Amino acid sequence: MMPTVTEPGSQPKHDRLPPSEADPAVAGLTVGLGGRSGRFSRLSSSWWTPLRIALAVCTITFALGVLQKAPCMDAGWDRQSWRPFKALCYSDVGFLYQERGFAEGNRPFLDTGDYPVLEYPVLTGAFMEVAAQLTWLVTGDPKTDLTAEQKRDTAGVFFIVNIALLFLCALITVGLTVATARGVASKPGAARGQPLDALYVAAAPVLAVTSTINWDLFAVALTAGAMFAWSRGKPIWFGVLIGLGTAAKFYPFLLLGPLLIVCLRGRKLWPFVQAVVAAVVAWGLVNAPIYLLAKNEWLSFWTFNDARESDYGSIWYVLKLAKHEVADVNQLNIVIFAGLCLSIAILGLMAPRPPRFAQLAFLVVAAFLLINKVYSPQYVLWLLPLVALARPRLRDWLIWQACECFYWMLVWMHLAQFLQPGNPDVPDRIYWLSVILRMAGTLWLMLVVARDILLPEKDPVRQGDLVDDPSDGVTSKARPRELAPA
Repeated sequence: MMPTVTEPGSQPKHDRLPPSEADPAVAGLTVGLGGRSGRFSRLSSSWWTPLRIALAVCTITFALGVLQKAPCMDAGWDRQSWRPFKALCYSDVGFLYQERGFAEGNRPFLDTGDYPVLEYPVLTGAFMEVAAQLTWLVTGDPKTDLTAEQKRDTAGVFFIVNIALLFLCALITVGLTVATARGVASKPGAARGQPLDALYVAAAPVLAVTSTINWDLFAVALTAGAMFAWSRGKPIWFGVLIGLGTAAKFYPFLLLGPLLIVCLRGRKLWPFVQAVVAAVVAWGLVNAPIYLLAKNEWLSFWTFNDARESDYGSIWYVLKLAKHEVADVNQLNIVIFAGLCLSIAILGLMAPRPPRFAQLAFLVVAAFLLINKVYSPQYVLWLLPLVALARPRLRDWLIWQACECFYWMLVWMHLAQFLQPGNPDVPDRIYWLSVILRMAGTLWLMLVVARDILLPEKDPVRQGDLVDDPSDGVTSKARPRELAPA
């Protein structure tokens, strides 16, 4: 049995190939740029490491997104105007500052007044409070009487502060995805991933246009941190970050299901127990103070989402617009999602090789978004790091991004009533098409990821002689296949 041989100056046999060699779509695009990397390429010795490249691309992408929001920043955050929808620059950030008590200096959940209770999880409320405190350092005491125009001006400062904080979240997400995609190559004999896969996050058009709509990037950064912790063999830290992510947005909790399948296939259940206990403790410690001090306000997130009807972006909303409204969407959602999760579990348990954690995590979160009763445009951010780790292929990524961008554009045009035909009784069916295309793009990715699990030789991460998951430091040994005798 021959060991893996590495020639001087060459990659180990179990390293993943660079994208220009491994991905046919990338190879085709590089023809005009000199073709595939050659024997004299020295990226590894250049100042432009994969991490720096990804962070630089992320900075450019995020800056373009900020410029895209400029019309709304110039016009001020005024709900009476349709401009945020017409200019495709709407963001909850500036509006909720005025409408949830922040403009008067009130604390989320603990202070009440003539405004709705904040309908977000506790840690997102804390993020907003930190941004508000930084805003008040610039604008002065918000307790003084302010006119509506002054509140809008303060909301503009609040938006800029949030841009800075969310940009930091974007950089953290990209940096952690670089490290996770690289894998556990620091261990002797370990397989290496491809850190440039993080460009599928950093260069995503949806990162530009949706990152400042809401505060989802905060939960995305925490989830990316959890994926990194798992890749480094830290199940307790994984659980802590999942608990914190769930305290900011519900969806990170969904990753515990795929984790169970991975641990069952790896015959290591103790790391799963550690992760679950750590997640519950972290989530409980964050939520307990607000629950004890303001139980009804704490419950507002759960009651709001339970009572919410079919809303923008969902197939249920399209059916409602088409006069085929489904009764009791909540129960139907639970049944369908449970069925999809069971199917994913069977797929993971019956696959010829243990599936990679990112693959199962992507499938579960994508299934949740596919049939959820609301799909806000920024929800696509939840999938960005998972797609980069689960299916780093340019063709599939472009199909998915095109569908998401088409939906992002048409949802604002739908809200601005630009798509309404001359007859007010005739619905804007092109918006229905955008929802269906958005779902089709997600479903396409789900199908190719499921195929990769059933046919591991199709998996773009398990190229060549790689057997295990390079970004799993707990259940996977991340080893290359043993070579046949010479």
